[in-house]
Amino acid sequence: MSRQSAITLVALGVCLLGSGAVMGQTSSAPSQSGTKMSSADRKFVLAAAHGGMAEVELGQLATKNGSSDAVKQFGQRMVEDHGKANEELKQLAAGKGITLPTSLDKKHKQTYSHMSRLTGQNFDHAYAADMVKDHQKDVSEFEKEATSGTDPDVKAWAAKTLPTLQEHLRMAQSLPGASTK
Repeated sequence: MSRQSAITLVALGVCLLGSGAVMGQTSSAPSQSGTKMSSADRKFVLAAAHGGMAEVELGQLATKNGSSDAVKQFGQRMVEDHGKANEELKQLAAGKGITLPTSLDKKHKQTYSHMSRLTGQNFDHAYAADMVKDHQKDVSEFEKEATSGTDPDVKAWAAKTLPTLQEHLRMAQSLPGASTK
């Protein structure tokens, strides 16, 4: 093999390697941190997306169906805080090649449907109880992800979001009709 042929083959190999790196960037490609996201982290991201969407929709419902100012104000806070967190999660997920859901899952649709038929104090009590229960679960899941998650970006987002969820739990526990159990 001539020297010119060898140089041509090396150059061709470099080109092929370079194009393979670009072509290999798909939704299953490694995350920005250089490691593939674990199924547990992916599950957490999807659950957080469903839960965040539900918080916004139920918060909007609380501003309409709630009878107490505390419930209405809490509902508005859910819309604002979870709306912001949802946008952050959407950007994070996009960077990881994860497509987030755009509508509520069956469980959250059922909760919304039930709540939408309630008004006044009946709504306030049911909403407060649901928010306490939901935020207890959220705090637990976000604590777990913040300490045990494997994707550094998802772990950091969970840790950053956790104090807000803890505050929501305290607020929910003080709503009219809430059980602090």
